[in-house]
Amino acid sequence: MDKQLVLKSIKALSKGELIVYPTDTLYGIGADIFNIDAVKKVYHVKNRPFNSPLSVAVSCIDEIKDLAYVDENVYLIAQKFLPGVLTLILKKKKIVPDIVTGNLGNIAIRIPDNKIALELLANYGPLTCTSANIHGKKTPALINEIAMQFKQSGIAFFIDDGKLKGKPSTIVDLTKQKPEIIRKGYISKQQIMDAIHNG
Repeated sequence: MDKQLVLKSIKALSKGELIVYPTDTLYGIGADIFNIDAVKKVYHVKNRPFNSPLSVAVSCIDEIKDLAYVDENVYLIAQKFLPGVLTLILKKKKIVPDIVTGNLGNIAIRIPDNKIALELLANYGPLTCTSANIHGKKTPALINEIAMQFKQSGIAFFIDDGKLKGKPSTIVDLTKQKPEIIRKGYISKQQIMDAIHNG
């Protein structure tokens, strides 16, 4: 892994700029979630409505606890499947700016199983993890195709990790009494329930 790519990305993020970085599913657009102007840029470059929440990536379970309320079930599921292709919907803490979550009280959060992403997140902090595409369009698998879609407008740096066309993550809502699958992916509801019951 090229550490220089991570360092250049961190420099861009610290200036409030956007990057495109790899995850274990697709490429994502990264912005500092605590920089409201940077988060606004994500919505603008994607042509995404402001009431459509952005998912967030972190490097470890402790960072999930910083941003959201975590009970025993959440912890058991996170321990079993993260890093991995699972996005958790949790009650957000006040530290998370409302613009990130589309003014909703919940946050979509994940730990991507990708070395570059984890290195970046561990050294910088939580980033937006929304797919690198114009809203409503398909997410390209190659960095040069992503750059063409955005024509590099508003994105300062692209990290190329080859072709990425993984299946989107399973999204599970853990804000209610029983887990609810919002989007099906690699991890099934049965696997999630087993993680809770066998924990």
